[in-house]
Amino acid sequence: MPELPEVETVRRGLTNLVKGAKIEKVDVPYPKVVTSDLTDFKKELVGTVIEKIDRRGKYLLFRLSNQATIVSHLRMEGQYSVEPEGANYHKHTEVAFHLADDRQLFYNDTRRFGRMTLVKTGSEMQDVSGLKNLGPEPTEEDLHLDYMKKIFGKSHRVVKSFLLDQSNIAGLGNIYADEVLWMSRIHPETTTDKLSTRKLGELRRNIIKEIDRATAHHGTTVHSFSNIYGETGHFQNELQVYGRAKLPCLRCGTTLKKIKVGQRGTTFCPKCQIKK
Repeated sequence: MPELPEVETVRRGLTNLVKGAKIEKVDVPYPKVVTSDLTDFKKELVGTVIEKIDRRGKYLLFRLSNQATIVSHLRMEGQYSVEPEGANYHKHTEVAFHLADDRQLFYNDTRRFGRMTLVKTGSEMQDVSGLKNLGPEPTEEDLHLDYMKKIFGKSHRVVKSFLLDQSNIAGLGNIYADEVLWMSRIHPETTTDKLSTRKLGELRRNIIKEIDRATAHHGTTVHSFSNIYGETGHFQNELQVYGRAKLPCLRCGTTLKKIKVGQRGTTFCPKCQIKK
């Protein structure tokens, strides 16, 4: 599943390619992708201009000139591509936005898990359940240590599962949760209430640092992620623990171990990351 750095990479590509574009027609070959009224979705978009593309957590927000917003979640393998007008739809094209400048914006999804909904701009935080419950963005400005002390301290969940819960911190997924826990020398099954203020401060710094680094490298391609230009990310070459089970720890040389935590594959170093 694309995580925050991958979705931010897509957002920047979309901004470069379709910001300011006018939508002339909308086709929806796979109607289930649209969770709001399909007739209204297609009708209300005609004649609107894509004024801006925002992001919140793993959600893309297409701000339109008619004060409406398309909320798009890529889920497992959703991808956008820009094609010349007249180009054939791909096998898994679910939505096609025909633009006034003889181009098409395709939403393609092999797994068909991605979803879109149309809402009034400004109401998305109340109308889209996944958005209204999101925690702060993993940035210096939004993710404060006092907040982390509060939410980690009152919980007794294992930290790996806690980090994957988008209501706690937005944007982290399996890849970056493994990475930041390794960087912070925290065992993935340590419960949150056992983390000291010093350790939480270290975890906070590493979350912010790792997300920034991954975004600068245009995200991680493990299975199928590519940006709007069809290019893969580069951060998979920088991963220090994820996907490296049975290989030596880059810090101490101990063989990395893979376990299941909350039904998610989790790689860690049994020497560097001691369970408390």
